[in-house]
Amino acid sequence: MAQPISSQRDIPAIRPPAHRARAIISLAGAALGITLLVGALVLWFQFGTTVFFETIASGIAACF
Repeated sequence: MAQPISSQRDIPAIRPPAHRARAIISLAGAALGITLLVGALVLWFQFGTTVFFETIASGIAACF
């Protein structure tokens, strides 16, 4: 009798690297987001709200 090319045993061996890569990308994205948030908080406490409101106001002025 002919043997199947791919069996159910081979499929789990293929999936973990893709799952691992997805987990690494998710963790890297979360680390980047946390880094940006911490950086924004540090700047907020160092310079106060004025810098952020001026940045937003200049961005809105640049749009119009």
